[in-house]
Amino acid sequence: MMESENTKLWMNTQQSSQMDSNEHDSAMSQSTVTVVAEASYPENQRSKNKSDNGMRFFERSFSAAGAAVLSAILVNPLDVAKTRLQAQAAGVPYHPLSNVMSRMAYFGPNMLFADLRCSPSCPRVGMHGTVTICPPDCFQYKGTWDVLYKIIRQEGFARLWRGTNAGLALAVPTVGIYLPCYDIFRIWLEEFTDQNSPSLTTYVPLVAGSLARSLACTSCYPIELAKTRMQAFKQIHGCRKPPGVFKTLFEVVSHFRSTTNVQSLQSYRVLWTGLGAQLARDVPFSAICWSTLEPTRRKLLSLVGEDANAASVLGANFSAGFVAGSLAAATTCPLDVAKTRRQIEKDPVRALRMTTRQTLLEVWRNGGMKGLFTGVGPRVARAGPSVGIVISFYEVVKYALQHQLSTL
Repeated sequence: MMESENTKLWMNTQQSSQMDSNEHDSAMSQSTVTVVAEASYPENQRSKNKSDNGMRFFERSFSAAGAAVLSAILVNPLDVAKTRLQAQAAGVPYHPLSNVMSRMAYFGPNMLFADLRCSPSCPRVGMHGTVTICPPDCFQYKGTWDVLYKIIRQEGFARLWRGTNAGLALAVPTVGIYLPCYDIFRIWLEEFTDQNSPSLTTYVPLVAGSLARSLACTSCYPIELAKTRMQAFKQIHGCRKPPGVFKTLFEVVSHFRSTTNVQSLQSYRVLWTGLGAQLARDVPFSAICWSTLEPTRRKLLSLVGEDANAASVLGANFSAGFVAGSLAAATTCPLDVAKTRRQIEKDPVRALRMTTRQTLLEVWRNGGMKGLFTGVGPRVARAGPSVGIVISFYEVVKYALQHQLSTL
């Protein structure tokens, strides 16, 4: 009897010890899994989301606006080159005698002896009756460097920054809406998918980028229309000062009213001509850009680990932004061509009736694949550095503000 009780006591002790051991092993295993999971989640995303939530919308907008100003100034010449190449392919005339009636109206009696050289020092100048003029190929663009060279020679170095004021007026509110809204949408969606459907978390950057870009584009589209028109049409030495943003938009509305006899507020809808093409370009651009940028950035920052500083944040974000922006720009170039064609259309009735699909088919019939990718070189050369600058500047300013807040 005593032996039986001792046996039971021994067995209970062994079972209790085994259960304690199992519980200890289970706790250790769970702790190990947690540590590994946290270590394998780049940038420590949960803490990042928490610190991101601590930033106010104003601070996000300030970071984004500063990045937009810097980017708009640095890459504007490539934007001008891209727009000129696409406008030339669309039939915008750059030869001085392409529209004699408008030249007569501008020069008046002086048209008889007008000097229409591409530049005062051009060695290929000739005479067309009593008019001094250069051969046609002096006024045709053959590529990105040719555009930049001819703009400097024919219009002046400052014309490379034509539309910068519109770009700044566009970039500050657009990016000031775009990046903060992307951050907010991404955090909300990540929290929602983590709780309800973790398998969909991969697609969060794509959805957040598309929503944020749609909101930003629709809000600021008239300024984008003015910028494209300002960059597309040529200004010559000796001409009066080119119109600015508001004058360009006023001319668009005035021309629409005089052509259609519509005087009501409906006439202002012409300022959103081509919005569909803009969204058709920018929403896929954002989807491709963010779905490429986020994993690339996280991978680069995970290599740095806990030793991250402002320099490593800058380098990782610029590299990821450069790759993502270049890829997205090349992929969406046909939609950018369609957007430019719709924005520079001078017939307001046709402009309102055009659709993105019709425009793409027209470009395909006239120029084939080459026509669809007109200006892809300067577009990619502009988008890569532009996205890299905007993202890196934005994240570094955010990093500095978060560091300042954490030390208070």
